[in-house]
Amino acid sequence: MEETKKQQANVASLPSEGQGEAILMKGNEAIAHAAIRCGVDGYFGYPITPQSEVIETLAELKPWETTGMQVVQAESELASIYMVYGAAGAGKRAMTSSSSPGVALMQEGITYLAGAELPALIVNVQRGGPGLGTIQPSQGDYFQATRGGGNGDYQTIVLAPASVQEMADFVDLAFELAFKYRNPAMILSDGVIGQMMEKVVLPPYKRRRTDEEVIEQCPWASTGKTKDRVRNVITSLELKPEIMEQRNLHLQAKYAEIREKEVRYETQLMDDAEYMIVAFGSAARIAEKSVELARQEGIKVGLFRPITLWPFPTKEIANMAKGKKGVLVVEINAGQMVQDVRLAINGAEPVEQFGRLGGIVPDPEEIVSALKEKIFQKG
Repeated sequence: MEETKKQQANVASLPSEGQGEAILMKGNEAIAHAAIRCGVDGYFGYPITPQSEVIETLAELKPWETTGMQVVQAESELASIYMVYGAAGAGKRAMTSSSSPGVALMQEGITYLAGAELPALIVNVQRGGPGLGTIQPSQGDYFQATRGGGNGDYQTIVLAPASVQEMADFVDLAFELAFKYRNPAMILSDGVIGQMMEKVVLPPYKRRRTDEEVIEQCPWASTGKTKDRVRNVITSLELKPEIMEQRNLHLQAKYAEIREKEVRYETQLMDDAEYMIVAFGSAARIAEKSVELARQEGIKVGLFRPITLWPFPTKEIANMAKGKKGVLVVEINAGQMVQDVRLAINGAEPVEQFGRLGGIVPDPEEIVSALKEKIFQKG
């Protein structure tokens, strides 16, 4: 009860200035500010370029003195994800952030979260790989995020922001989806969006839930304070195969519901388009300019931007591609999302891919040239 009063008092004293105003900041900083404002209970992370500003900003803002949010620099990425697991198991809003090699280390913990059906947020600000790679931007973790780098049949909800504003907006959205479906969610960003500065309108402050509200809203959580005194055991382990199969069937049914209800995407200039570019995140920002340049040359091209990489907008891409002369998938990798696009279109229209590697970000003119060379001139 004392903790509840303290939380309410702290939130009541939060600053109100700047509400609704546009502020210039980095994408990584927007993640940190949004986490505090969205009522996150705990952040557990480890610095790694190009996302270190997340924990640095949290350390500077000291939310433990205002909202009561706990911020811990763990000793490793492995420690981080299991701190998230513990907090999520208690029904708390828990999150971490890292970059590609760090998220690779977290894969075991992410599959544990999925297996135990625990809501949590993982932010991945991607850099080039494989291995330690480069600190420059990349989109090479598409498979890691959407296919799952851990063991077993599981899925992570994946949101791909294309602006600093979406970095802020997707924190609350990710938690909303994570708790709605009791499933880990990921914001899959990259070094472009994480490091770039843009104007952003931060969300209003949301009061952290009291212990009583957590117990009421999360009856599955292991809080030690359940009303009926039944102890909730949080685990992904089951030794009886027939029961484990039922658990897996339950998960697959949940994933089917997410696929049906939570697909998000955005389109531009598709009404009269004869060609289609498919791109996500920072690549989609660059592709916007490419569409403009191509249309100046008389090439009618539109843009399809998946916002949820999982669930992937398979049906929507298939419908948009009908009757098109060709589809170009633009990614800052060797070609990963293109496989999902090809599966969606299923050979009905020609699909080509263009990407840069090693941390090199393509420019709009390169994409237009690839569109001409790979699709337009052939058509």
